Amino acid sequence: MKITVLGATGRTGKQLVEQALAAGHEVRAFVRNPAKLGLSHPGLEVIQGELDDVGALERALAGQDAVLSALGPVRGGRKDLMELAARNVTAAMKKAGVRRLITLTGAGVAQPGDEPKAFNRLMSFLLGVFARDVQLDSTRHAEVVRASGLDWTIVRVPVLTDGPKTGKYRVGMVGVNSGSRISRADAAHFMLEQLGSKEHVGRSPMISY
Repeated sequence: MKITVLGATGRTGKQLVEQALAAGHEVRAFVRNPAKLGLSHPGLEVIQGELDDVGALERALAGQDAVLSALGPVRGGRKDLMELAARNVTAAMKKAGVRRLITLTGAGVAQPGDEPKAFNRLMSFLLGVFARDVQLDSTRHAEVVRASGLDWTIVRVPVLTDGPKTGKYRVGMVGVNSGSRISRADAAHFMLEQLGSKEHVGRSPMISY
């Protein structure tokens, strides 16, 4: 499958790229700084660009089958980065005729079907106090994706670790069959698994150990 990966230079994004290439996918990485990717592979194409560069985004999506996004807020960066990315990427996907979008966000983004427990409510409160801009931006990102009309899946994760890929994790909702952490490698694994599945199209599952 031909996929475009956004956020490919981040720790989860690199896992996406590496696992996708190992699985035989053709990967196009859309990055701000190609030097930070540090990968070379016959199945990898790197396109440099900014998220507000609609033309570059359209080139990165032309002829592709799916988009996987591991973008996240950047410390000291613009406060609407995730919302901006969602708006520009979904618009570029529609223009390019790409339907499938799998995007990553935090478990603090509430979605229908959640049944938060005391721990979940505490974490959400702390996020609202100490990372309010991040929480608001991530929530607006999810709202844009949900309203896009595309074949989307919003993958929500708790605390990410640098542990190994196990392929063994729970898929639930916040407070429903959910835990407090998952490795970046397993987050990437789940996202890639969605390329061959329609089970979570139009859904926002939370994955965790």
